[in-house]
Amino acid sequence: MMDRTIPDNDCGKRVRGRNLDGRSLSRRIFVAAALELPLALALGCALRTQAAAGSDAPAPPATAPTVTVIAFSDAGKKTGPIKVAKVVKTNAEWRKLLSPEQFDVTREKGTETPFQNQYDEWTERGIYRCRCCRNALFNSATKFDSHTGWPSFWAPIAAENIRTASDISFDMDRTAVSCRECDAHLGHVFDDGPPPTGLRYCMNSAALIFIAAPVAKG
Repeated sequence: MMDRTIPDNDCGKRVRGRNLDGRSLSRRIFVAAALELPLALALGCALRTQAAAGSDAPAPPATAPTVTVIAFSDAGKKTGPIKVAKVVKTNAEWRKLLSPEQFDVTREKGTETPFQNQYDEWTERGIYRCRCCRNALFNSATKFDSHTGWPSFWAPIAAENIRTASDISFDMDRTAVSCRECDAHLGHVFDDGPPPTGLRYCMNSAALIFIAAPVAKG
């Protein structure tokens, strides 16, 4: 019977060969890892630097806010609606454009003296625009004498051209009215006006500029 036992020397060589191959592979992995580590560290540092540089970069300019108002010609004819950029200025810029009283009223929410202002008893035909941005606000057709000392209207020329907000200053509960295009304070609205609205938009002359209706030709 043939002896199938593998000689110890042959078996020993094979075992030693496998062990040598395993150690060789381990050394190759170690060397490769050692070579790749500095590269990985350098790459990571570069990425962190790039990210930091990106975070320090100035943000892109914000889009200017826009509002939609109803445009009117000086004759009072509706030509809108139109979308316009909201008028935003610093107080220093407004002071250069407005008189002290106009600035106090429109930018500081002040109130002018009653019976001693430009438009209280004004009766000409035309429209009233915002003193600050020329947004159309009121038509002379809705103006009435409220005997309060301030120009009063029973409706704005377009509801879209103004905005209202609660005002509890001076321990009073009122509704403030401002220009939608530039946020100029105009006055207050009350519910003691004449028909058809029953409202009284009590405005400050200093916040308005009157534009006379063009004279009809012929």
